[in-house]
Amino acid sequence: MRVSKEQAAQNRERILDAAALLLRERGIAGVGVDALAEAAGMTHGSLYSQFGSKERLVEEAVGHAISAKAKELPEDFALDDYVSEYLSPAHRDAPASGCPFAALACEVSRQTSGVRERFTVGVRGVIALLRSRMPSASKPRQRDDRAIVTAASMVGALVLARAVSDPKLSDDILRATRDAILK
Repeated sequence: MRVSKEQAAQNRERILDAAALLLRERGIAGVGVDALAEAAGMTHGSLYSQFGSKERLVEEAVGHAISAKAKELPEDFALDDYVSEYLSPAHRDAPASGCPFAALACEVSRQTSGVRERFTVGVRGVIALLRSRMPSASKPRQRDDRAIVTAASMVGALVLARAVSDPKLSDDILRATRDAILK
């Protein structure tokens, strides 16, 4: 039975939404095709007919997660508010709906060039976004460097805060990094 183009597009979107969430929650290596198909409410055949391979699905799901997260930002947001929300216990405790960079960064270096390229485009986008919210520096390079350091600090702090077993240390990592960035 043939599926209409509209239904195929809806299926594709459902698969990408489910995969983006599942990959952030369990990691790329922790999710097989079975879990992806089940989460999307689809069959293996549907996934393969849409994407051809798990690698291609992961590539598109990473890009989808990054662009979906970017769309959640209000057009006019204050950098201080963004940093405070990003480095919060609520964000730390919700990896499935949180930042794809923090959820996937440790695995992306071992993925295909397509996945790495999507990730790189997203990182460049976040750096540009942060740079656009920073006060002008005397030299453009200083503003660029500050945006890079801010992005790296935020993602790194979130990764560490999620990884440690001591709740107080986790909270301290978030607080200290937030305070240092906002200083």
